[in-house]
Amino acid sequence: MADSKASLGPLETDILRYIGDHHPISVSEVAEHVAETTGYARTTVLTVMVRLLRKGFLTRKTVDGVHRYSPKVPNQELLQSLVKDFVATTLGGSMSPFVAFLAEGGPISEDDLKRLKRLVREMERKGGR
Repeated sequence: MADSKASLGPLETDILRYIGDHHPISVSEVAEHVAETTGYARTTVLTVMVRLLRKGFLTRKTVDGVHRYSPKVPNQELLQSLVKDFVATTLGGSMSPFVAFLAEGGPISEDDLKRLKRLVREMERKGGR
């Protein structure tokens, strides 16, 4: 994956997730979406995408004279890595505050609740690691 020490800002994360859902994609296509949702200019999007490329989160290929960007890892893997880093750095490695947030943070969909229960059962089978 990308440099695990490289942190991602909110705009970088949003752009990376969008690319993950729509790749391969050009700067113009990403910039159009970002302009509609956040108001950032194309030049800002280009700067962020180049930064993500340098950090190792994106790959770039030229197709018919246009740079097309793709993520190095699927969104699910990216999100798992971001959560792991958040727990390690912000929560000091403890999952308790994260679980407390899930329990007290408001409504959770039935699908998400089923998925969480399934994950807990898998963790119990593996010995809680």
